[in-house]
Amino acid sequence: MRCLTLAEALRHQGAQVRFVSRNLPQHLLAMLGAKGMEFTPLLQETIQGPSDELAHSDWLGTSQVNDARATSDALADQPWDWVVADHYALDQRWESAIRACGPRLMVIDDLADRQHDCDVLLDANFYSDRATRYVGKVPVNCQLLLGPDYALLRSEFKTLRAQIAQRSGEVTKILVFFGGVDADNHTGLAIEALVSLHLAAQVDVVIGAQHPYRDTVQQACHEHGFVCHLQTPHIAALMASADLAIGAGGTAVWERCVLGLPTISLCLAANQRQQIKDAAEAGLLYAPADGQSIAHSIAQHTRLLMENPALLKLISATAMQAVDGRGTTRVIAAMASGGIDIRPANAGDSKQLFEWRNHPTIRAVSRQQVPIAWAEHVLWFDSVMRDNSRVLLIGSVANEPLGVVRFDAAGDLAEVSIYLVPNGKHLGQGRHLLACAEQWLKKHRPDVQHIRASVLSENRASSQLFVRSNYKPQTIIYQKDL
Repeated sequence: MRCLTLAEALRHQGAQVRFVSRNLPQHLLAMLGAKGMEFTPLLQETIQGPSDELAHSDWLGTSQVNDARATSDALADQPWDWVVADHYALDQRWESAIRACGPRLMVIDDLADRQHDCDVLLDANFYSDRATRYVGKVPVNCQLLLGPDYALLRSEFKTLRAQIAQRSGEVTKILVFFGGVDADNHTGLAIEALVSLHLAAQVDVVIGAQHPYRDTVQQACHEHGFVCHLQTPHIAALMASADLAIGAGGTAVWERCVLGLPTISLCLAANQRQQIKDAAEAGLLYAPADGQSIAHSIAQHTRLLMENPALLKLISATAMQAVDGRGTTRVIAAMASGGIDIRPANAGDSKQLFEWRNHPTIRAVSRQQVPIAWAEHVLWFDSVMRDNSRVLLIGSVANEPLGVVRFDAAGDLAEVSIYLVPNGKHLGQGRHLLACAEQWLKKHRPDVQHIRASVLSENRASSQLFVRSNYKPQTIIYQKDL
């Protein structure tokens, strides 16, 4: 689903998108068809068992070499700007071989258990060690998109988020959803647990059309007055209307967080364990300890949470604060930002800088909020051009200005200021502009070892920009006007 979400957003912006896959299940093939997505299937091969040392190599159905060759053939009819790979059985061997198909490569991963050769790596999960998980596993110039700021969520989640508030803690509606397949029927265990509690709350149960215990689940819901939703397209609306969810890890974690839905999250796969543990420790969800039977654990902790509305309210607020639903926009901006060019400002930029700096949206977040006179600007600009301790950079994409970054250096410390060109076309690219400017500074001014940023207290967007760019707060300054 995350690839389909990204593909739909890219296509909405005018991109041509093609899916390439081997052994795609029929229900996913039908989903691509319903969305009108172009799809090229790869031939099924007879290989059995792992083809290399990767933990999930047997998922591929062939060797990486054969798969890269087949994928290249499937894309050979035209040039491509990007190849996006999302598969645990692929590593730098496949990625290096596929580069002939497109100039840039993005890898979606959340295991951090293998080497990659990519330009961008996306891991939208919340990990306490996310800043170091991929050290030594990607090229030094690879752009890392880490954390739920980059969660690929469908547009309806962002739309519904704007219409709801955080939960009050009262539970009148419970949602049970363990993914579309749920091979071990955790859905049935959750139904059993909730029946034992004799709840007055409404219970909505969601299963996919491929659920192996579909008839059993539907019959149990009918017997106990629960509502069973089969292959529903309205999962976002069900999450928005629920007060408590019971489910697994994966992308659904961030779907629930963006809507502020407190969740009892169970680890059903090894690759979800660290995700759920770290998210629980950060207060984004509630994760029972392993060791108990699942039905008993669900019953015990559902009762506990329903008796603790303050905790549910806190989880809801924390989750909404951590995930804002704009991850897809940020990922697309990052894909576009590969073409950011950084250059020092020159005399010909003075007039344009004057106009940008005096724009109301820029003045509103500046220390000096009154309009600047032309004569004052000329003096300032000339002084910056003559001062070797000051660096004024302009970023652009395809020769169109993107934004301005200034570094004022003193010894090994530089203070940074940044703004995007005030035309509203570059939403989400401030972080990438800053990263490119930092790389320019690192290359051209090796004497600068530290960067500091000062932000007005009401400028929350800039505060988030620097926090998400790994700037650490050091000093808080208070001011009182007499």
